[in-house]
Amino acid sequence: MLLQWNKYAQRLGDKGHKIMQSLLLINDPKLNGTVITFELPNEGSKLDFEGQMYGLLGHLKGHLHNHDITIEAHVNETIQIKRSLNDQDRYNRFLEINPNIELLRSTFGLDLPS
Repeated sequence: MLLQWNKYAQRLGDKGHKIMQSLLLINDPKLNGTVITFELPNEGSKLDFEGQMYGLLGHLKGHLHNHDITIEAHVNETIQIKRSLNDQDRYNRFLEINPNIELLRSTFGLDLPS
């Protein structure tokens, strides 16, 4: 189910529907029997999602060969405060992911702007 969900999101992105694509990729849906539960960050996102949900539902029903599938969209009111990252924070995060970045920085004499 998740594979088809992501394929549909990619297809929307390829057609230029970037907002709907990003809504579908906000988090992974949960499958419980034939009910797909999907959480969205706010009521506006839920309205956008519900307006386009039937295309997704048709895609999933056809590709999964299960016409009993339903989708329930819920708003998750918990707000996580995201802090702004400065250049040093980004560099440190990339360094955690790939330590070879330090070698690249030192080889080419790169420095972070102050």
